[in-house]
Amino acid sequence: MGGETKAKMASTLPQLSAKPVGAKIHSIYKDRLKSFTSGGQYSGKNLLSMMDEGRATGSDHVKLSVYNVPDLARPTFKEATSHDFKPSKVGDSFGPSWSTHWFKIDLKVPSDLTSKEHLEFHWDAGNEGLVWTEDGEPLQGLTGGGERIEWVLPKSWKDGKQHTFYIEMACNGMFGNAVGDSIQPPNPNRYFRLSTADIVAVNLEARALFVDFWIIGDAAREFPTDSWEEHEALTVGNEIMDVFEEHSQDSILKGREIAQRYLGKDVDSAKVYESDQQPIVYAIGHCHIDTCWLWPWAETKRKVARSWANQCDLMDRYPEHRFTCSQAQQYKWLETYYPSLFDRVKAKVKKGTFQPIGGSWVEHDTNMPSGESLVRQFLYGQRFFESHFGERCQTFWLPDTFGYSSQLPQLCRLAGMSRFFTQKLSWNNINNFPHTTFNWVSLDGSQVICHMAPAETYTADAHFGDVKRSVQQHKSMDQDNTSLLVFGKGDGGGGPTREHLEKLRRCRGMADTIGRLPRVKMGDSVEDFFDRLEKKAQDGTDFVTWYGELYFELHRGTYTTQANNKWNNRKSEIMLHNLEFLATMASISKSSYKYPKKDIDDMWEDVLLCQFHDCLPGSSIEMCYDDSDELYAKVFKTGKKLIKEARSTLGFAEYDASSKEQVHGYNDLPWARSEILTIPGQKAGAAAEYALATADGPGVANIQSLTGKSGGSAASIKETKKGVFQLSNDDYKVEVEGGHITSLYDIKAQREVVPPGSKANQLVIFDDKPLYWQAWDVEVFHLESRKELPAGKTEISEQGPSRVSVVTETKISSESWIKTTISLAASIEGQTSYVAMESEVEWRESMKFLKVEFPVDIRNTEASYETQYGIVRRPTHYNTTWDMAKFEVCCHKWADLSENDYGVSILNDSKYGFATCGNLMRLSLLRAPKAPDAHADMGRHHIRYAILPHATGLNSDTVRTAYEFNNPMQLITPSGPAASLADTAAHLSKAITLTGNPALILDAIKRGEDDHDVSRGELPKRSGQSVIVRVYESMGGRARGRLGSSLDVKRVCKCNLLEDDADEVPLTATTASGKGWDIELRPFEVATFRLQL
Repeated sequence: MGGETKAKMASTLPQLSAKPVGAKIHSIYKDRLKSFTSGGQYSGKNLLSMMDEGRATGSDHVKLSVYNVPDLARPTFKEATSHDFKPSKVGDSFGPSWSTHWFKIDLKVPSDLTSKEHLEFHWDAGNEGLVWTEDGEPLQGLTGGGERIEWVLPKSWKDGKQHTFYIEMACNGMFGNAVGDSIQPPNPNRYFRLSTADIVAVNLEARALFVDFWIIGDAAREFPTDSWEEHEALTVGNEIMDVFEEHSQDSILKGREIAQRYLGKDVDSAKVYESDQQPIVYAIGHCHIDTCWLWPWAETKRKVARSWANQCDLMDRYPEHRFTCSQAQQYKWLETYYPSLFDRVKAKVKKGTFQPIGGSWVEHDTNMPSGESLVRQFLYGQRFFESHFGERCQTFWLPDTFGYSSQLPQLCRLAGMSRFFTQKLSWNNINNFPHTTFNWVSLDGSQVICHMAPAETYTADAHFGDVKRSVQQHKSMDQDNTSLLVFGKGDGGGGPTREHLEKLRRCRGMADTIGRLPRVKMGDSVEDFFDRLEKKAQDGTDFVTWYGELYFELHRGTYTTQANNKWNNRKSEIMLHNLEFLATMASISKSSYKYPKKDIDDMWEDVLLCQFHDCLPGSSIEMCYDDSDELYAKVFKTGKKLIKEARSTLGFAEYDASSKEQVHGYNDLPWARSEILTIPGQKAGAAAEYALATADGPGVANIQSLTGKSGGSAASIKETKKGVFQLSNDDYKVEVEGGHITSLYDIKAQREVVPPGSKANQLVIFDDKPLYWQAWDVEVFHLESRKELPAGKTEISEQGPSRVSVVTETKISSESWIKTTISLAASIEGQTSYVAMESEVEWRESMKFLKVEFPVDIRNTEASYETQYGIVRRPTHYNTTWDMAKFEVCCHKWADLSENDYGVSILNDSKYGFATCGNLMRLSLLRAPKAPDAHADMGRHHIRYAILPHATGLNSDTVRTAYEFNNPMQLITPSGPAASLADTAAHLSKAITLTGNPALILDAIKRGEDDHDVSRGELPKRSGQSVIVRVYESMGGRARGRLGSSLDVKRVCKCNLLEDDADEVPLTATTASGKGWDIELRPFEVATFRLQL
């Protein structure tokens, strides 16, 4: 111990230094990497020079002929190939924008390429295209502009013989036809030059080394400079460059061997994902295709075919590839226009590689559609997926919509979905949303688990950085560290590419070999990802919660842009509501009448299509609104016809001034109401008459002529001094000067609504030049440019006693004006009274924003806004940046500012933008953006809104009055015996009733989707007839009521939105007039009931 000695090995280090060795200059060697795969002066000497093994072009090998389709038509394959084709060649140009050109390609592989391993046909005209077989099978989409220009030739074509195929050229880029900035209006005369039509023998090893080097280079650039992984990447990258020799395939193979040190040996196959290392990033292929945006619907149909054909091809070559896609409408288009491709998709769905998702008809806007529209998005979407693929969706997929309604979690759960995916809030330009994975809670308390991709995109290019950001930007690590990476070319379609899949293989290989980069996994589905999250929640993980709306701090202008489109949306929603009630009553009353299910389905599908998140918000090109105008016109024409038929079955018809039949009123809403109606003169030039229509419930209303009468109380008007008018009824005294309401005095409450010195109904205009997104955005700084429009001359237009009105014309500019009528009707006992405004606007402005203001003598730190099936309360102050961000918000039929015992509601007809700042309420009317539609909102508009004071806090009177304001009573006449109409009136008013708490709103009455006499056969039929009714609690409190019916109802079941029966509702009352079932709803609950007949 202590005395032993141990022999030491002789040193192997040479005693003398052979040469000086310097440290590598880090920045220089890192910059060197770029030159190996870039174009420019070294492209003939670097790896790019080795990418091809041979190339053939010219008419000896690639013979081109073309059919130039006239009139911007988009013919089918059969139609196109029936025409004569004329010779064409590389270098020719094709156009104009949106035109179609069909190419016939006769291809013959030259003898010097037949022995090559891998042949592709490269085609690039800078625009989109679709490859077709000679017998009319769509094969693969082409993008152009250097992206996705290749089509892999069948190996059988190396036989030296001539083979024929077709390419359908679309004269638009992936993002339409703007020149330069893609959101500018499209250039109608854009032409595209065919630059490439070649047979190419690809050097697969060089192509693989290109991707190897790409990912290794990213590691060298993006790993921390003080990490050994960064230094190793730099070393490996430089070694690959050092061994490379021009024209040497061996040097390519050596480079790949060196790359394996960093990437592992399995990156050329799906085997790379089979390691037992636990991944935390789950990659899923996706192709977001805007159903319309910078291109019309007709082009979207072709984008779907091009994009999805690409994915079917990639699935055959990359077994790990999983692709998810939403929007039932796009699947239906594929089935209709490309049936063989749809069959390929169905086969991939069955295999599990092509994964339908979303559960909705389109990826719709969620701010502006009505509650029933959101229901139908899910109903029609889920029924399509179930009927075509055998399964409903579990995840609501909405990555690109401009904000998310507070009732979506409840509706998702009622539609069979407990998961939600998006990422759009990452675009917020004021506050950063604080969560990645969380439970999103609806107004009624329902929740879904939500994941927002931390890579902050739904169109990732599958870069090294995308994988890194999937962990680096994850905000919910305390609860769960996993994330989805959604990759693939999108918005304009395309989806994942070969390069995306190759890069992800290398990212996984690197993570297993070197580390530091998060492990990415392919082969799972979105549902697999959410299954794991739900399992964690089940096992006790408490995910953070977010209550209420997911307000998007950008694109606030979309509540107002394209006003006509928004008017069409609301009017079509109301028409469908009215039609479904009439058709339901007619179909269960008269066996001769068949419920028009197909027509109603077609109408709903068209309306739902127009609610796509770039159509309804107003952010598409002009062509899209030409399309939607046409579609809405069809909806209104069909709806008018169906309503006429249903009314005729029930014994009445629309009022005809030439008819001698007694006139009646008609109420489309399911509660008692009264309204003063105008009856047009029965003779030419005759003055209109006023009448009081009174309805006990839905259906026929009694009419009392008011000619020479007041209907309970008179409305009066007088000029109190020059240019100042006082409009009065039993409820209010209203002073108007120059079109402004300078006083609104509530007689019964003895309260002035307008603060001293203020002016309500003040028209104001703002400069509207957002940072970039013109049609989308209005920025907070626009408020600093406020200008009041000058007062105009006011004149009396109606003198009572049923209604009094004054009209004021205001000049906006040399080309624009607004004529506003302020009206006050005679008070009706038991009916809420309001001051109504109706404006006719000629709008020819540029980058301006027109609003109307209502300062009110009310103080509250929150204002209330109607949303689908509920109320959103938002701040009226700017205490924090979160509060200030809501300087422009979305509302539906009303907004309200109330104190405990008094308040003011502003009602509107087909407007959605609003703001409440302090005590100033401001309704947004019109915008004038110039991109992407240069003519957005130009022309004539008709606008209605109203101010409704109420001598309580906010209550259900506002909710119901707003419904009435948007759905006025109508005039009808009998189309049969008077006794028959009386029977109809009694039947309609008692067939289905809802009594009890007035906060309960009966919002929809329709037939059961699968009733034997209604079903179209897409899903199993149900025996018997049934009526579906939808009720919601509108005020935010627990509410009890009674469903009643005079029909022969056998039982009542509560069901979900998809009409799956749940619990039976006990019968609680039987009277001479029918049966009753007591119901109770929690705050803001949406409840659906089936009345089985």
